[in-house]
Amino acid sequence: MTEKVLCGYSDGVICEIKMKLPSLNDYVRLCRADKYGAAAYKKKLEQQIGLFTGRLPKFEKPVEIHFHWIEENKRRDYDNVCFAKKFILDELVKQGKLKDDNRKCVAAFKDTFGYGDKAEVILTIKERNDE
Repeated sequence: MTEKVLCGYSDGVICEIKMKLPSLNDYVRLCRADKYGAAAYKKKLEQQIGLFTGRLPKFEKPVEIHFHWIEENKRRDYDNVCFAKKFILDELVKQGKLKDDNRKCVAAFKDTFGYGDKAEVILTIKERNDE
């Protein structure tokens, strides 16, 4: 595994988002209860993510992103957990770190999962040189 460096360079740029992000089920429940509240929640959540991703450089070339999701327990299904990449990618675009989160700018991503004392996600972002 890549050496853990907060927003530093190793085998790409690594950034730790030290918070538990909502699962798809959590977000769907919120949307069904109050669509305006869900929009406000998404905006606030992305701002919180931005506190962790703000030091990342701007990526000019297409990137590959490895999302390593760390969960506190085995209650949430993997597909529900990794749904939160939507919030991360949207915030990276809003911050100008990525031009867009379309296929031209995000060429690939990979999800892996682990368990620890606190939920978090570790991003490893590498620019591709072949495009």
